[in-house]
Amino acid sequence: MLVKDSLHATLSKYTYISSLYVVSSRPMLDIKFIREHLDLIKAAAKKKHIEVDLDLLMKLDTKRRKLQQSYDDARSKQNEVSAMIAQASDPAEREKMIADMKVVKETLQNGEIELKKTLKKWQALMVQVPNVPDITVPDGESDEDNVEVRKFGEIPTFTFTPKSHIDLMLNLDMIDLDRGTKTSGFRGYYLKNDGVRLSFALWQFVFDTFAKKNPEFQPMIVPSLVRREPFMGTGYLPQSEEDLYKTQDGDFLAGTAEVAMMSYYMDEVLEKKDLPLKFLAFSPCFRREAGSHGKDTKGLIRVHEFYKVEQVILCEANHQESVEHHEQLTKNSEELLQALGIPYHVVVNCGADIGLGQVKKYDIEAWVPTENKYRETHSSSYFHDFQTRRLNIRYKNDDGKLQFVHSLNNTALASPRIIVPIIENYQQEDGSILIPEVLRPYMNNKERIVPRPNF
Repeated sequence: MLVKDSLHATLSKYTYISSLYVVSSRPMLDIKFIREHLDLIKAAAKKKHIEVDLDLLMKLDTKRRKLQQSYDDARSKQNEVSAMIAQASDPAEREKMIADMKVVKETLQNGEIELKKTLKKWQALMVQVPNVPDITVPDGESDEDNVEVRKFGEIPTFTFTPKSHIDLMLNLDMIDLDRGTKTSGFRGYYLKNDGVRLSFALWQFVFDTFAKKNPEFQPMIVPSLVRREPFMGTGYLPQSEEDLYKTQDGDFLAGTAEVAMMSYYMDEVLEKKDLPLKFLAFSPCFRREAGSHGKDTKGLIRVHEFYKVEQVILCEANHQESVEHHEQLTKNSEELLQALGIPYHVVVNCGADIGLGQVKKYDIEAWVPTENKYRETHSSSYFHDFQTRRLNIRYKNDDGKLQFVHSLNNTALASPRIIVPIIENYQQEDGSILIPEVLRPYMNNKERIVPRPNF
């Protein structure tokens, strides 16, 4: 029995519903599901701290269905009268039917106008409806309420006062922030010399690691310039438009390779035998950081342009399979950090810190010594069919019935942010930087980064 006054009890209902959902192949966030489980959707919105007028949506949906039925009836009547006119032999009778047809046509036109108006309002609310979070997602008001689930590595202790990545990289001629600002404005930067070599080494290390350990992930270089539809499909629009750079043609620059990678199969039907499909997608990325005024104003933690290697998976519409892939994606990224020897912890994000479409999300946060805290370097999420429903990516199940696939994604590497914990954790008292062993083969087997001669 549903306890309406308990948010936890309401969301607990999803554990049962989700199993029915997979069996019945009913898309989780279609309007029928929302109507039948309105209390569940309201609880999801409350837990995610998302404001959406679901009662208005229900009123608009009732109106939409009535208008649609009236329109369909008028269209059917029009077709019926048209057939009768074509067969009529009596001129008087024919004229009368033509006059009747004008009335039907006018009703049809008026109904179409009203239906379009209602649909526009209905659709505007539908794209704001959040996905239902997993029952294991903790309650919370902000990222401060995320819950640690595990950690790796020893926090380094130094016999000297550690320096920030900014000071270290400036002293080693790895970065130029002043000229970056002069050229690009606020948060602009130039990577130089071993800063560049370290970046290329990291990218190559990630792709080589996946080629050896996870060869099923197809490497891809994907577009950064993306049309509006993929952003709507992945859930970044309309909610996050202020954080996107927009071109004069109305396209956008993506803040993650996920957007372009997810739209690769947009409006296509996949073969079940090909699932799961796994990708390792690379692209330049751009974010305005509109909501981060005053945060990380210096250095490489928060910049406007950067690069990402993103894991993306499309799998069957099965909750348990999504959960298993989610854990595997997270493990893949953890193993990269373990190989790099960077201390980190994993947190499960609370309701207020997961997005509109996410069912569950982990953040992996690496230790940054000069801040004396962990900072987010990876995010791992699964969505069920939230994205694929919007992008219309389907497959035929064993019964030949069309279903929306499930989607997942996780950062494999985001640079230059990842450089920050590497530089700071591997710094030496003389200002040099030990290079993680796994990266040395990609940097001419150098063991450390030292000041350049005559610098």
